[in-house]
Amino acid sequence: MITSGHRWHTINCFKRQNALEEHNIDNREDKISILPDSILHHILSYLPTRDVVGTCILSTRWKNLWTCVENIDFDDSLLYSSGIFGYPVNVTCFMHFVQRVFQLREESDIKKFRLSCRVCFSASHVCLWILAAIKHNAKELDLCLFVEEPFMLPQCVFSSKTLTSLKLEMNCVLELPASTFFPFLRTLHLCLVTFRDDSSTQRLFSGCPMLRELAILDCEWMNLKHVAISISTLKSLTIDDLPFFGSTDDLNGCEIKIDAASLSFLKYSGYLSNEIYLYNLSPSVYASIHIPILYEKRNQIAFRAVKLFRGIHKINAARISSRAIESLFIADIEKDRLPVFYNLMHLELSMELENHTIGPLKELLQCLPKLQSLHFSEGLAPCMRLCEDDWNLGSVPSCFLSSLKTVTYSNFHGNDTEISFLRNLVKNALVLEKLNIVCSKRHFGDPKKQKEVKVQLQSLHRGSVSCAIKFM
Repeated sequence: MITSGHRWHTINCFKRQNALEEHNIDNREDKISILPDSILHHILSYLPTRDVVGTCILSTRWKNLWTCVENIDFDDSLLYSSGIFGYPVNVTCFMHFVQRVFQLREESDIKKFRLSCRVCFSASHVCLWILAAIKHNAKELDLCLFVEEPFMLPQCVFSSKTLTSLKLEMNCVLELPASTFFPFLRTLHLCLVTFRDDSSTQRLFSGCPMLRELAILDCEWMNLKHVAISISTLKSLTIDDLPFFGSTDDLNGCEIKIDAASLSFLKYSGYLSNEIYLYNLSPSVYASIHIPILYEKRNQIAFRAVKLFRGIHKINAARISSRAIESLFIADIEKDRLPVFYNLMHLELSMELENHTIGPLKELLQCLPKLQSLHFSEGLAPCMRLCEDDWNLGSVPSCFLSSLKTVTYSNFHGNDTEISFLRNLVKNALVLEKLNIVCSKRHFGDPKKQKEVKVQLQSLHRGSVSCAIKFM
């Protein structure tokens, strides 16, 4: 039985505990606010400007910290997604917010300026904001502009002496001034823009003498006939022409000549609507190539694919889609037009193999006499069915006899088609040292099945006595 004395003792204990917790809360140390300004500015630089400005209400310590943050990030979608007000009110709020930030911000330099917004509400204001960023010596300019009418960026953008990075996503014609020169630009990304003509586009690429990274993503080349990208400092080049929405008549395209002796990374994805010529590439270039096939234009694409691959015949590592390999061996194309890749030692196949790509793959392997590693990164297509003769190598590639040391097969399901495929591979690879099998967790989770398949694979006849089969 609980006495009144016990009850009062318990109540007093609770009171003392609550008082102690309130005292600890009141005296809890604010460890973030005592950090130096430089560290707080660095932390704030990773946040959207809307959130950065919001920190001014935390305390007097934070009241003016945001005015010196080097990075500015305006995104009108954050305002529209709130759904608090209607469209016109949100536009007005966004414009006033951006203008107030520039008015209240200190006159220190801007490191990175990012602006993502609809231009339709006021193109003149957008130009003023970009102009303000350039006047504050912005080093990085990242613009994502949704355009409904013709729009031209301020001319000072294209003659900036401080910009090191320019990323421009804009769904309209790229209007360029008569003079374009970026003395210190190292990164240039262009997305969704339409190039106006040969001369202005050539001025753009020729006006970047220090460029190291160039990405051209989903841009329209239809107005161009000839353009050259000749940049001795270029290290990375990405051209992505997917998706393709035009008619097959649009494959006339333009002629793009690329001369980049310092290049180390090349990525191309597209239907080769343009003719691409590569010159002076170093063997150290890593190339990633994906070429889907438009069957009504397959011969034209095949000729362009062969030209593209001739430009990379000296490289030692590549990632190629099965569709790109198929495009090289269209029936109407002479097989001897494809060069021999004497330096290629590492090949990754970036798509699932299907029945109609097995033949082209065998043809390609005949052109890789020094291949050391082969990676099937997506394995075989689930619908694929192989007969015993489908993967039989009438003429065993020379790399199977003398150089192929490692094969990696990913996305392994353990079906009969895959086992038949691997059986023929290890039988013919006479110097193979490792067959790495990466199992698909989603379709190969039964431990009993795993054990049975492993036993079956370990019992395969191997052309190389030193070949080890490992499951990963």
